[in-house]
Amino acid sequence: MTATLEAAVTEYVEARGAKLAYRRIGHRFARKLVLLQHFTGTMDAWDPSVVNALAEVSEVFVFDNAGVGSSGGTTPDSVEGMADYAEGFIAALGLGEVDLLGFSLGGFLAQVMAARKRVAIGRMVVAGSAPAGGEEHLLEVVEKAFAQNAPDVRLPLFFTPSAKSQAAGKAFVDRTLARSHDRAPDKGVSVSDPQAKAIIEWCARTDPEHLSLKSIATATLIVHGSDDTMFPSDNAYTMFKNMQDATLILYPDSGHGALFQQPETFVTHVKTFLEL
Repeated sequence: MTATLEAAVTEYVEARGAKLAYRRIGHRFARKLVLLQHFTGTMDAWDPSVVNALAEVSEVFVFDNAGVGSSGGTTPDSVEGMADYAEGFIAALGLGEVDLLGFSLGGFLAQVMAARKRVAIGRMVVAGSAPAGGEEHLLEVVEKAFAQNAPDVRLPLFFTPSAKSQAAGKAFVDRTLARSHDRAPDKGVSVSDPQAKAIIEWCARTDPEHLSLKSIATATLIVHGSDDTMFPSDNAYTMFKNMQDATLILYPDSGHGALFQQPETFVTHVKTFLEL
């Protein structure tokens, strides 16, 4: 391993007029994996146990999209606008064909990128996400989570109330805090407001025939928590039924952060999928 998520140097690249911050983890593999982050999430919100393990089979790139964390520019208020910068990031680094792992909002970006084919995508993992026109309860769930005054808002936001899920959540939070230097800052409403607008607009779209999903030919692994309150699991089934080449996995007693509740299981599933 040339670096871990906790220790990797933050680098910068110019893409579409914005200075985007990123970190590169793992060996220089032929396979490249680009991670697309959740609502308001930065590079430091990823789980090191997931990222570092995936770096055993791919060269992993985490980055802050425009206006987020350590990156410059302004956060777009549309999914397509965010996808523009993600595609620009991949092109600016000259990565060629990449695999994508999109979590939550990042899964929206992955779908757009796979549908419009501006960059070459080998395989795609979509976790805790929803299709255009899908069911979302973003503002309600976030409001309830903050009202609980938990030690970390991600505990009620990403995990179920069960003792097992909450224990896994606490372990996840501890792992995300392992990096002690050069952490990406939280930029507050300058990120949350446009991203919330983008999420709500995406899920408000009318696509009764799921034509956008049916246009996606990229082999896709869909991972979802059984008790995701932000984007209910019906969304995962809709994507599975309408994408051309999709596999669906539901994790039991898991919320929005199912991939972080069962990191070893998730990594095993993703590694197997990527290496098919």
